[in-house]
Amino acid sequence: MKKYKCKVCGYIYDPEAGEPRNNTEPGTSFENLPNNWFCPHCGAGLNRFRAL
Repeated sequence: MKKYKCKVCGYIYDPEAGEPRNNTEPGTSFENLPNNWFCPHCGAGLNRFRAL
């Protein structure tokens, strides 16, 4: 699975790890994140991420 980087703060979302601060289970692909998901560091929305 591809990792995605926040263009605002540089946070990297790793689908294999998930994101416990947003209650995102490990193995959740970026494409399957809910529309209201946000960067746990800066609060940016999904549209502010790019694939690595």
